[in-house]
Amino acid sequence: MYYVNRDQIARRLHAVPEVAEALRHAVQAWDGGLVLGMVQERCLHLAIEIVTDVGSYLIDGFIMRDASSYDDIIQINYEEKVFDESTYEALRELVLLRKPLVQDYYSWQREALHPLSSILPEILEQFSSQVSTYVEKELGPFQGNEGQGTE
Repeated sequence: MYYVNRDQIARRLHAVPEVAEALRHAVQAWDGGLVLGMVQERCLHLAIEIVTDVGSYLIDGFIMRDASSYDDIIQINYEEKVFDESTYEALRELVLLRKPLVQDYYSWQREALHPLSSILPEILEQFSSQVSTYVEKELGPFQGNEGQGTE
């Protein structure tokens, strides 16, 4: 029997709509300024954390092979058919941004709209839906919002 921490997965998936909304706003109102540059930067970082946290919970819960990197988390979940190929390709590109965003933040180009920013809201929503479908297929009904309203 698997122990999949559905509550923690749901908590992270619950953050997807806010990140998607903020990214859509940043793209629509893009002016190359500092505030929207920082909004974009934080949204990209949160998106990375969401997909890698959820991916790690799935790897641990379903006893998939161990991941050796952030990219590996995405690859393992793709190999296990958690999400489709187009989602996989975008998420691989996303996780490659972790080092520049977290470690090399001082040289991040905040004045430039990153190409992922315009497609990422839809990708995150697909990711959330595909994860929920996968968990439901493997374990039964999954709302994807069990973590709402809990501390």
